[in-house]
Amino acid sequence: MKSPVHRCRDVEHGRGQSTGGAGTTCLQAEQRIPISKDVITSSAASAMWFIRDACGIVCAIITWMLVLYAEFVVLLVMLLPSKNLTYSIVNGTLFNVLAFLALASHLRAMCTDPGAVPKGNATKEYIESLQLKPGQVVYKCPKCCSIKPERAHHCR
Repeated sequence: MKSPVHRCRDVEHGRGQSTGGAGTTCLQAEQRIPISKDVITSSAASAMWFIRDACGIVCAIITWMLVLYAEFVVLLVMLLPSKNLTYSIVNGTLFNVLAFLALASHLRAMCTDPGAVPKGNATKEYIESLQLKPGQVVYKCPKCCSIKPERAHHCR
């Protein structure tokens, strides 16, 4: 007897294998097919995305305050009292560049839309249009009939 995991991981190898259905029917069970990056990306990728979640905002403020406090400690406590000017300039510049990159990356991650998988795109016609090589596979969500990226969890 197959476990529920095996039941949800039926695999279709290659393309053109029919399950007997016609038209735009959804593939059976969860099947694996590789998907290209443009399937997952959002059409409004350039728009700013931000959720006003109190916990997330508090965590972001704490993160920024910790980096700013580290800036204060490194510059005013460690580098300014140092007698070696070259040491202070090199380490101060390096620390400021790394702190800026960390804060810029954090801000970009906070304000970027994570994207969404289109609903109901696991039709036979769409999968055939992907022009898969023999042996390539794709994951399909059995509940929403969508092609999903590997290791993605939704519709639980």
